[in-house]
Amino acid sequence: MDAFSSTFLSTLSQHPKSLLSPYNYSPNSPSSPTLKVSSVRIEERPQTTTTRTKPQEKPTPSPPKPTPKRELPIKPIPSRKPLEPSFPSVIFNAFDDFVNTFIDPPLRSSVDPRYVLSDNFAPVDELPPTECEVVEGFLPPCLDGAYIRNGPNPQYLPRGPYHLFDGDGMLHSIRISQGKATLCSRYVKTYKYTIERDAGSPVIPNVFSGFNGLTASAARGAITAARAIAGQFNPTNGIGLANTSLALFGGKLFAIGESDLPYAIKIAPDGDIITLGRHDFDGNLFMSMTAHPKIDPETNEAFAFRYGPMPPFLTYFRIEPNGTKTPDVPIFSMTRPSFLHDFAITKKYALFSDIQIGMNPIELIRGGSPVGTDSGKIPRLGVIPRYAKDESKMRWFDVPGFNIVHAINAWDEDGGDTIVLVAPNILSVEHTLERMDMIHACVEKVKIDLKTGMVSRHPVSTRNLDFGVINPAYVGKNNKYVYAGIGDPMPKITGVAKLDVSVAETDRRDCIVACRLFGEGCFGGEPFFVAKDANNPEADEDDGYVVSYVHNEKTGESRFLVMDAKSPNLDIVAAVKLPRRVPYGFHGLFVRESDLSKL
Repeated sequence: MDAFSSTFLSTLSQHPKSLLSPYNYSPNSPSSPTLKVSSVRIEERPQTTTTRTKPQEKPTPSPPKPTPKRELPIKPIPSRKPLEPSFPSVIFNAFDDFVNTFIDPPLRSSVDPRYVLSDNFAPVDELPPTECEVVEGFLPPCLDGAYIRNGPNPQYLPRGPYHLFDGDGMLHSIRISQGKATLCSRYVKTYKYTIERDAGSPVIPNVFSGFNGLTASAARGAITAARAIAGQFNPTNGIGLANTSLALFGGKLFAIGESDLPYAIKIAPDGDIITLGRHDFDGNLFMSMTAHPKIDPETNEAFAFRYGPMPPFLTYFRIEPNGTKTPDVPIFSMTRPSFLHDFAITKKYALFSDIQIGMNPIELIRGGSPVGTDSGKIPRLGVIPRYAKDESKMRWFDVPGFNIVHAINAWDEDGGDTIVLVAPNILSVEHTLERMDMIHACVEKVKIDLKTGMVSRHPVSTRNLDFGVINPAYVGKNNKYVYAGIGDPMPKITGVAKLDVSVAETDRRDCIVACRLFGEGCFGGEPFFVAKDANNPEADEDDGYVVSYVHNEKTGESRFLVMDAKSPNLDIVAAVKLPRRVPYGFHGLFVRESDLSKL
């Protein structure tokens, strides 16, 4: 997720409080850098050492490992000479250091780089396409293509406050072909990344973490304005990070962060990641769009929205299969800015959540963040026909205590008179900004009776679950299975749970039907479901694989895991040892070879 410019909230807050180690940007780092260091480019050489110790990845049985294979060569990363900052940059950087040291130092752990960037949250340098080793099982033919995961990876050592969502977008792609795998890690070459790379130092401030209190906001705002006047950057070119997710629609593959336009990318035949550029759909998309567009698998339409701190606070639109954007539908019935990170669609409707997290100017006066929670606000769900041309048929339904950041799926029942939504509800929402480790997300099933206006809901699991995904072929349709990350605590993911959400409302048992824990000291990210045969309409909904990157914090090794989605223990089908660690990140996408060849 991007920091906010048109958007203004991130939900993951901090590394768990227990991680009190100093900066740890590389496992081989001999010392801990200080916050006063400026214009330092983070570089980490790939690890070439091997351990024969078997990490405790799975408490459940799995196929035995084959004999370890030889170590594969890693392509060297070309070094780059540090750039000499220009004279204006030296002056502006000095002012930045003064603000970071005396006016607004990173006092809170949620914006202290020593906490936020510790362990496997620490950034890595780019990695050219590098061959990987399959150390367990085999890669199924249906995985021919690329699994790509997005996430924050700051290009330079933060000079002051830094939030997890402030990092430059980096894509980690594992290209699979005929049972072989190649890993590549590349920055999304956004406008912000490019000008800062060429300048040799940060230019645009960390929007989410850099504006706390009137004094700090005024100081950083003045420096930023001076940089723009001096010609160091042009804000009309966008200042987004493209660090949140990926989506394939309109014949293009996009890296997206919700504070800017999407960036088109492509995967080269050798597995390299190429940024094609910022995309505005022939000048019809303004400012930004959600990082979670919904693609109808039958019509190939993409439904999306943007939101921001100025009216209209919500704008809905869609993109045709040929890449043509439809006219905006402004939603003025949302009367104040709210955090709208995700939404859902059915065959007839689009659903939006107006939650208790939003803009809070009073906190800015008090010296806090302008984004906060309003405990007195009643959350509500908005329903609009998905092909609406205006908001005249928009309806809002109060749902007290229902605060969602991610939506898993939604569908119509009773001939379209009832809407069902499945989503994780964040309990104790007041901790969302500062203490992610105290957040508990409970997956709930919500029913909206459009005839009576009644809303009912019940939990389908009491476990701490988020980053839920489904078989993509069931977006907007009645589905049975959900695959979600287990937070213990968030934002680290200790395993994957499979839920059967078809259980009737009268049956209050927990709906988890399968589970895979990664093992002690091992953490992953959002799972993703890949069908064995996406072109077979008769295939079972769960006939496929669940994939994810998993990192072992004890050995420093990262792996790409492939799990059998139908098995009761989500058995491991394949494990790929990666040539160097992949940091924890956000959302990912699998793109089949047939689609990659069209980009």
